[in-house]
Amino acid sequence: MNHNLPIGEKIKALRNANNLTLKQLGEMTNLSVGFLSQMERGMSSIAIDTLEKIASVLNVSLTSFFEDSSPTGETVENEDPVIHSFAQHATPVSSQIIQTVLSKDVMAFDLLPRLFDLMPFANDEEEHLEMYSHKGEEFIYILEGIVTIHVDGRQYILYPGDSIQIHSNEEHNWRNCTNKTARLLSVNVPNPFRHPEEGHIMPL
Repeated sequence: MNHNLPIGEKIKALRNANNLTLKQLGEMTNLSVGFLSQMERGMSSIAIDTLEKIASVLNVSLTSFFEDSSPTGETVENEDPVIHSFAQHATPVSSQIIQTVLSKDVMAFDLLPRLFDLMPFANDEEEHLEMYSHKGEEFIYILEGIVTIHVDGRQYILYPGDSIQIHSNEEHNWRNCTNKTARLLSVNVPNPFRHPEEGHIMPL
């Protein structure tokens, strides 16, 4: 599998390789054909528990969807833990949001640091923004641009240098309501890759 492809395209390639239609994959995962179609085209973000369900049906490991993970999902020992800036690999989560995992071994730690790049107007056109909630805590630090954070019915506008820390069981999501790309650092505890039942890939 080409690890440079967005997650949706990887799912589509694996679905085709397994000779499954969208309807069949939907029946096997209890997901709607409309949602799966949007996800494969990069028009919808995906929670990690949903991705885990799809990975199980397609007979691949969860970590195989991400560039810096071992294809078998196994922990790599005795490896240089440093990720130099020139060696970072970004992974498109959707057509509007790109993530960079800042860990050489996502399965080895309970803390998950990531960079997110939000394209101009990311999530801004969604009339009813999908909200997420899960176990754990999250810290967000704005590096570039302006990000609107929605938390439990409240709205916060964060500028470069601003930060927010929340309990993840509060419903939350984010938007980029500007015409410039925004970048933020996100830290999740517990690590949703290591404990997929407790967290989500998206949005925070």
